[in-house]
Amino acid sequence: MSNYKYILEPYKGMKTRYACPLCLKEKVFVRYINSETNEYLDTNVGKCNREVNCGYHYSPKQYFLTNNISFNKTFLTNRSSQNFLPSKKNIDYIHTDIFKNSLCDYQSNNFIKYLISLFGIDITNKITSKYFIGTSELWHGSTIFWQIDSEYKIRTGKVMLYNCHTGKREKKPINYISWIHKTLRQSKFDLKQCLFGEHLLRSDTDQINNLPIALVESEKTAVIASAYLPQFLWLAVGGLNNLTVEKCSILKGRSITLFPDLNAFEQWQNQIKKLSHFAFFQVSDLLEHKATEDERQNGLDLADYLIRFDFKKFTLNESKSAI
Repeated sequence: MSNYKYILEPYKGMKTRYACPLCLKEKVFVRYINSETNEYLDTNVGKCNREVNCGYHYSPKQYFLTNNISFNKTFLTNRSSQNFLPSKKNIDYIHTDIFKNSLCDYQSNNFIKYLISLFGIDITNKITSKYFIGTSELWHGSTIFWQIDSEYKIRTGKVMLYNCHTGKREKKPINYISWIHKTLRQSKFDLKQCLFGEHLLRSDTDQINNLPIALVESEKTAVIASAYLPQFLWLAVGGLNNLTVEKCSILKGRSITLFPDLNAFEQWQNQIKKLSHFAFFQVSDLLEHKATEDERQNGLDLADYLIRFDFKKFTLNESKSAI
């Protein structure tokens, strides 16, 4: 029977369905196998059946490219196996004019105002330029966290509104969060997200290239931590469930320390088992040891702890005794 060399494992009972590496649901994950030998590829190479609620799909081709393995293209063309071809997704990008036009009006940007209250104007300017933080007209005072990939192409931008005094995200009367690609109102936009700060991986300076990488959930945390702890290169995945192979494969060969929000330590600790084949990951338990029960219930993150310390004192080598 003709088929492709690598196919999704045919259903032979629930024993052939596994826990999804992304959503962690049991018995929904289908692994790819070699149709000639019936051998599996890596444990996270496969597709989640929860296409709407999860959508995880890590194809054999992606796996081979990530690991610099020659991809054997000896596929046959049986139409019944068309769905098993590793899919190549087109990617749309945001026009640079839209991006450039957002890099202004910082006097009305609530998040920038908050950064100035923490660090002063000079350091805030450096951080803003480093991460290309933008200003949105969607809501007065709102911020754009641009996702710029390692080729300096703009995948999208996350728009959020913050309180300029507390640094907390505004959630009333609505949850003030949106996306630039949605505001464009295009009939179709093929989005493939990347890490926030990914463009920094292509730095021309050895000082940045040699830095160990720190990975957090939120863009805000990455920005604030980059000032307090510049000995790391701070990136963000953009959410609890976004620590995925697809997003993190760009980190191949690097050393990465994860700083999960409270109550996310165990999930990220389990998730790195799916990522350890291409980079060295470790999960910091700093917050786990420091947190009170109230802090756990509120889901504090690293930035919530850092801002408790006076920035000037912190940078005068007092960080070791403070944290």
